[in-house]
Parts: sequence; structure tokens; C-alpha cells
Amino acid sequence: MRIPFIKPDITQNEIDAVVDVLRSGWITTGPVTKNFEEELASYLDVPKVACVNSQTAGAELVLRLLGIGEGDEVILPAYTFTATCSVVEHVGATPVMIDSQIDSPEMDYNLLEEAITEKTKVIIPVDIAGIICDYPKIYQAIENKKYLFKAGQNKYQQLFNRIIILADTAHSLGAEINNVKAGNIADFSSFSFHAVKNLTTAEGGAVSWKKNSLLNAEEIYKELMLFSLHGQSIDALAKTQLGSWEYDIIEPLYKCNLSDIAAAIGYSQLKRYPKMLARRREIIRKYDEAFRALPLSTLNHFKDGQQSSGHLYFIRIDDFNEKERNEFIIKMAEKGISCNVHYKPLPMLSAYKKRGYIIEDYPNAFNYYKNLVTLPIYSTLTDTEVEYIISSIKKILK
Repeated sequence: MRIPFIKPDITQNEIDAVVDVLRSGWITTGPVTKNFEEELASYLDVPKVACVNSQTAGAELVLRLLGIGEGDEVILPAYTFTATCSVVEHVGATPVMIDSQIDSPEMDYNLLEEAITEKTKVIIPVDIAGIICDYPKIYQAIENKKYLFKAGQNKYQQLFNRIIILADTAHSLGAEINNVKAGNIADFSSFSFHAVKNLTTAEGGAVSWKKNSLLNAEEIYKELMLFSLHGQSIDALAKTQLGSWEYDIIEPLYKCNLSDIAAAIGYSQLKRYPKMLARRREIIRKYDEAFRALPLSTLNHFKDGQQSSGHLYFIRIDDFNEKERNEFIIKMAEKGISCNVHYKPLPMLSAYKKRGYIIEDYPNAFNYYKNLVTLPIYSTLTDTEVEYIISSIKKILK
């Protein structure tokens, strides 16, 4: 049996939706993208959603919207993918990495609070594997250190008058706690629709922001659209109106819009996304039950009554080191099962070593990583494949 690590859930509905766009004569950002944004906003129960071409672009645009730059600090976990941190480097700010909790990929929230200084402007928590972070603790840490905050000239820093939370929700579309979905918990959130994500547009992403009486949702949306389309005062769709050719460039900005071709895939998937999530959660329960008696630990995707999006499924094999973990992955591959590791902590990567980060400063992150394996989990995974994965793990460990 051959089981890939990931397999996009693409049906005839997505294919037909893309064909319709191709035949429409309008394939860049247009009516389908706008409809997708509206449906996402409704799904998340947020005022607006702005679609872009990646989660990374979305997060960077929010940092630029908030005026984050040289001299500012942004707190983020050491245990995450590079995209969480690279956007901070892009805008010229300083990443402040926080070690994980013991036996958890989440940031140590006590260390987070200790790391807050007068320079801290933003915190980027990560809903890793699709499990929602402990946002009340993050907001409390911000409140406890509010006396240190110094807003710059940026209007949003002045409106919030505190550290702003920009959640990396690349994994957590559809996750919820107390009936509130990821994307409507942090001040701003940035989603990914990359090919490996639960809901995909092949490449793509979106920014959302929760309801806040201080914010003008239409104004934020307009500014993000300017950032994503060269700073152009009207987009290509608006130019199709009779006589509406004239435009201005407000600032020399960026190009990271989402096309209607990509949006057509996501718009079609969103219609059946609840069923896709339900299947992932069903697989998680099968894994959880099967692994309960084995010498390994797993994440709790339903802790505190929440419903994870089930984007990733981790196992950590008791007493394994890196070498033994890698041998286990090879043995799984020999059985036709492709596994992965999410993630190497940032201080282990060359880009961050060159910037002075060393993994010895993040012992919990390293200990979590060294024996971790990510198993296949996706909505098209069959029960037969799930049982084969489970039985293969049992045989290898035995």
C-alpha cells in the first residue's frame, strides 16, 4: 500500500469551478475572489476578510499596516515554521523567540510575559497542528505589561494602545473554542490555503480581524487591498466599469493578490468544508484510541472543549532521539507510508543561526522536536489506510 503524506481533497466541483472561471474571460482578482472573501467572513463571523496569495504575504501586510519596523520587537515561538519569523525580518523588526512549554509545542506563556519590553509591538502566536493557543493567557500577559507599551506614529498602534496579537492561523481554519472560530480571537489572523492545507487554493491566504469598535473594517480592507496591488487606487475589476480607466498610485507598494482561478477552488471547498473537518476529527479519534496503549504521546485536539481543525497529527515516541526517530520514519516509508516532522525549531536553521540564535537557549523546543513524527491525516484518507498506518506503527515499535 502507498500512502502519501498529503493528498489534496479535490473533487469535480473544484474542477468545474475553475473551468467556469477560465471560460468567463476574467481570471485574475475579480468577482469570485470577492465572493470567496464574503463567504469566509461569514464562516469566521468576522467583519471582513482580505484574500492574498499566501499566509506569509498576509502576515507581512498586517505588520506593515501596523507600522512595524526597525527598532520594534515581535515575540513569536521558537517552535514554528520559518514563515512566522521571516515576515518580522522582512519589515526590519527584531524577532524575539520564546521557548516551548515542557512537552508542548506552544510557547511558554510565562517566558512570553517576561520577554515583553518597551520595544514590543506585536505577538505572533501559532495555532500549531490546528489547536487554538491559550489566547486568554496572551491577552493577560499583554495587560500585565501594558504600562511598558509605547505607541509609535502608526494610527493602529495608537488606537489599540497596547501590544497587538497577529495570530499565525495557517493551520487552524475551522478550529473553534466556546463556539468562536480561529480568526475571530486574535486582533488579526493570517490563514494559509497552500496545497497541503485543509482547505486549499493551491497557493493562497487570507487576513481576518475580529470585531472591534475601535476599527473601521472597510478602511482596513481598503488599505490591505492597496498593499496587495501596487498601491493602486482602483483594481482591475473596477476598471471594467464604463469609463473607469483612471487610477492613482497612493504608495509604491506590493503585489500579492489572489486570482479568481485560485479563489474558485477555495470557494468550492468552503461549501463542503464542515464535512472535510468532520472526517479529520474522526481520523484523530481513531488514532488517539489506537495509540493509547503504545509508548508514545500525542497532542490533545479537543482540550478545553475546543475542536481542532486537525491539520496535523503528531506522535512523540518515548525515549527516542533524533537518530531513532529518523530510522522510524524510514521504516514507515519502507511500508509505503510517508511521514514528516513539523518542525525543526527555528534556532536549528542556518538562517537563524547566522542571526545569533542557538538551540541550546530553547531546550524544550529541541526536546519536543527530537522524537516527533507527523503522520498522514487528510479528509480523503480511507479507513483502510488509517488501519494500515496504525498497524504498521504497532509492528515497527514492537
